[in-house]
Amino acid sequence: MTPQSDTPKVTGLKLKRKSRQLEISFDNGQQFTLSCELLRVYSPSAEVHGHGNPVLVTHKKNVNINAITPVGNYAVKLVFDDGHDTGLYSWKVLYDLASNQVDLWENYLARLRAAKASREPLIDMAVKYHT
Repeated sequence: MTPQSDTPKVTGLKLKRKSRQLEISFDNGQQFTLSCELLRVYSPSAEVHGHGNPVLVTHKKNVNINAITPVGNYAVKLVFDDGHDTGLYSWKVLYDLASNQVDLWENYLARLRAAKASREPLIDMAVKYHT
């Protein structure tokens, strides 16, 4: 296993459910805000990464995080409201996603365009029921 001593350690996580964003603070003083959608479509899970052939995750524009569970002192498990819960987000994964989010997002949008796919949810999860 590769040591992660050169990777900043996460010192704070704050989920902003309303805006669907996760604020992340690192021990080097850097702070980032990542969208739940970016975290979901770039999940480090085998389901998303396949066997060296990443799967294009679509229809996640309104995805949110339901739970954040610590895994030792090196990672968190994010549980998304679409049921996805198999990715372990190590401090290195979170730092890499945060540091490269602009390029990653542009790449994701380009992949969506190339596949003629959509970010829009298949079912509106924000349906309000009137009593």
